[in-house]
Parts: sequence; structure tokens; C-alpha cells
Amino acid sequence: MEELTPDEWNRAIATNLTGTFYCSKYLTPSLRETKGSIVNMCSTRAFQSEANTESYSASKGGIFSLTHSMAVSLAPDIRVNSISPGWIDVSALKKKKIARQIPLSKEDHLQHPAGRVGNAWDIARMVLFLMDPENSFITGQNFTVDGGMTKKMIYM
Repeated sequence: MEELTPDEWNRAIATNLTGTFYCSKYLTPSLRETKGSIVNMCSTRAFQSEANTESYSASKGGIFSLTHSMAVSLAPDIRVNSISPGWIDVSALKKKKIARQIPLSKEDHLQHPAGRVGNAWDIARMVLFLMDPENSFITGQNFTVDGGMTKKMIYM
């Protein structure tokens, strides 16, 4: 924390929290007309931290609070929820030359009660679920998608 600069702090808050706010703010008129839904990207870091992640964790904690506040402010026309991904391997989405060079180990997968590290499709399926008009009674909620990792005690 002592080495976190004001610029680094501001960049994380601006990108994650302020960016989320403005995207929603300027889409609100269209979403009201269509009775749309907003899904914000939070993170398990809003609830658990590692050393030296203050700016990122604070920005994601802000998204958690922004989500339930927006759900109340924009109701009943717009539903607002958030997803808190855990460890998600996105290497398949990257170009080969910048993709993760070190493969995930068996131990990486076994840290998760689900038996594997998550992937982008796990998050996409939750987004589709939350956007579905059939789920119109769900608003103001955060959904943790982490294969159960935040529920498992891990001792080093």
C-alpha cells in the first residue's frame, strides 16, 4: 500500500468504477424504453484481498455498492445485477503470442471445489441468465462465479 501512487489509485477507480457508472448512466434512457437489464462486473476481490490490491479491490467494492444502489434507483424499468468472477482463465481469448505460457497445474484446478479453474464461458452463461427477461424478479444482486473457491479455506 505504501507504494501505491495516486495515479495508480485514480486509474483503477476511473477504469473500473467510474467507467461502469458512466456506461450505465448514458445507456439508461434506451434501457428504460426496452425494459433492459444491466450486468456489472464486480470481482471476488471486493470481498477477499491479497496484499497490495487496494485500488483494484476498492474499485470492485464500489461496483458492488453501485449495483444495488442503481437497482433501486432504476427500478422498476431496469434490472441491475453484478457478477463477481473468481479465477477465470482467459488465455483462450488472447492471441497466441500473448497467451498464458505456463499451463494451469492440477493443483490450480483442485483449489476449486468445482475441480477446475473457470473460463470465459462460465461468466458469459451467467450474463445470459441475468439478461433473460424470464428472470425479471432478480435485481440488485451480486452473483459469485468462482467454482466455490471463496468458500474453501486454503492454508499456505
